[in-house]
Amino acid sequence: MSAIHLDNLSFRYSTASEVLTDATAHLGQGWTGVVGGNGSGKTTLLRLIAGDLAPTGGQLTLDPRDAVVVTAAQEVESLSEDIRRFGVSWEAADAALRGRLGLDPAQIDRWDTLSPGERKRWQVGAALAGSPDILLLDEPTNHLDAEGRSWLFDALQRFRGPGLVVSHDRAFLDALTVRTLRLHRSGAALWNGSYTVAREAWRAAERELVADYRRLRREQKKLDRRVADQRRATEAKRAQFQRQMRTSDFKDIDARSAAATSVFRTGEAAAAHRLATTVAARDRVAGELADIEMVKELGGALFVDWEPSPKAELATVHGDLTVAGEVLVGQLAVVLRRTDRVWLRGPNGAGKTTLLETLREQAALPRGKVLYLPQELTGAEVDALLVELRRLPPDERGRVLALVATLGVDPDVLLATDRPSPGEARKLSMALGLGRAAWLLLLDEPTNHLDLPSIERLEIALAAYPGAMVLVTHDDAFGADLRLHEWWIDDGNLRT
Repeated sequence: MSAIHLDNLSFRYSTASEVLTDATAHLGQGWTGVVGGNGSGKTTLLRLIAGDLAPTGGQLTLDPRDAVVVTAAQEVESLSEDIRRFGVSWEAADAALRGRLGLDPAQIDRWDTLSPGERKRWQVGAALAGSPDILLLDEPTNHLDAEGRSWLFDALQRFRGPGLVVSHDRAFLDALTVRTLRLHRSGAALWNGSYTVAREAWRAAERELVADYRRLRREQKKLDRRVADQRRATEAKRAQFQRQMRTSDFKDIDARSAAATSVFRTGEAAAAHRLATTVAARDRVAGELADIEMVKELGGALFVDWEPSPKAELATVHGDLTVAGEVLVGQLAVVLRRTDRVWLRGPNGAGKTTLLETLREQAALPRGKVLYLPQELTGAEVDALLVELRRLPPDERGRVLALVATLGVDPDVLLATDRPSPGEARKLSMALGLGRAAWLLLLDEPTNHLDLPSIERLEIALAAYPGAMVLVTHDDAFGADLRLHEWWIDDGNLRT
């Protein structure tokens, strides 16, 4: 039986701050969901387990030490040799696995025309075909439609070794995982149960922590006042004694003064003891407060100074929707109006992305008033986003950075980086569009690469957005929360 042991595991990149600090966990049979904010170290942890990185502190041990570890990364662009071998293999187990994932070997020869969701199924299938003892999956449901997620879930349920899955798909995590490893503030905490169960447990713990923090702050303020009062009382008595000494009759100085001095010194000693006791109590409370790390979370309510488009109709599409000469949807007659809020649905390869791109091309709007977010941003596109951000006038840059923070990215970290993470880049793209008060949002799988807290923030933002929007997402919980009108592409037809 394979297992993964983390013992005070730490890791940092070069001279940067630690990504992981003293992470300790035992991960045995069954699926573990790995969750946390963008940049919290989820992908780094997978690379450490895979042996691509070496810990900078502590230990990471595999049991057995020669356990076969296979990783399916986020990226799906390349046709790897593992995928090619899996595609042409006629071993009974490989053929059965292709069947369970709905994969046709003929697709290998037209890899460049496959949708990201179809490529993702091939990638995960090849990983499973590698006979791993330990399987690591980084966002396996990215790009997958409902049917693809169902195939994937069926295949992963059959895996018997320890598995770690990084995912923002709440329904998928709840269905597959038996424990949840939360990476937060460079630490790691292991919770029993799937994501929803674990989240409620750590939120309850955080509520208790907040209650303790507030109680201690009230006690600290009370003790601060008591220390101040006791010091004032001591100073007042000392001043009164000094006045009394100055006004005493010199004939009585030996007898009466000695008695008064004795009384004063006794009282002063008692007051000093009370003050020391109070200060000690205050210091104890301050120490307990110091042990409670209360960090202000990035985010908050999204507010955009938005004005509606002066045009009632934003985009029209007529005729056939084609790719490489193949008709995906025939005889389209689509008119997108400034108040339309659409959830574009359908299986992988049906033409959803193509329709989004066509709407962008046909939109009779200034370029800056359309926010188009593709499923994946290329390195060149990410670099262009950073250049655009840095060239903005100070007031506009401040507004965009405020939106970035609202979506859960530290603006200082973003400005200092040479290449944001995929999740940070997507948030920056959306913040730039919303900062321009876009009239039309065309969003293709906007939750790809986003952590769960960011998805919840994005739900709030898009629910409040008053303009036109066409959304493609296979995250049913995300789409349902936005209460959009559904358009369906299936079997070459569009139903609106």
